[in-house]
Amino acid sequence: MGLHDHNYALTIRWTGNRGEGTSSYRAYSRDHDVAIPGLPVLKGSADPTFHGDRERYNPEQLLLAALAQCHMLSYLHVAVKHGVVVTDYTDEATGTMVVNRDGSGQFQSVTLHPRVTVADPGQVALAESLHHEANQVCFIGRSVNFPVGHEPLTVVA
Repeated sequence: MGLHDHNYALTIRWTGNRGEGTSSYRAYSRDHDVAIPGLPVLKGSADPTFHGDRERYNPEQLLLAALAQCHMLSYLHVAVKHGVVVTDYTDEATGTMVVNRDGSGQFQSVTLHPRVTVADPGQVALAESLHHEANQVCFIGRSVNFPVGHEPLTVVA
């Protein structure tokens, strides 16, 4: 058991019954709602490749988003610890998932491409080195069983 346990809860509700349920593979929609108390409902579906709605979020996108968000929040935390003033942060994250012959699949890797703007030109090297520490404390990154790489770019405001 950890030092402090944090529990999370949400409700997934399938909204894709077109009247025939799952009578066939194409008879139902993959649409669903992700409901978290006090937050707007997140409209989800499958990836369009798997008969999902491209106008809704899919689990693969949300996993990639969770990794990118976690790294960013961890990075901002370690930046404060080391006295690095970050004034902007964006990430163009990418991930690769493979589908196996039996229909199963898994992510092979994710690469984060954080673009960090710092206030002090003398801290660029330190700012770049902090991605390693952020990776070590990112809860989501530590929980996945595939590599999460980082290709950071640090610029000065």
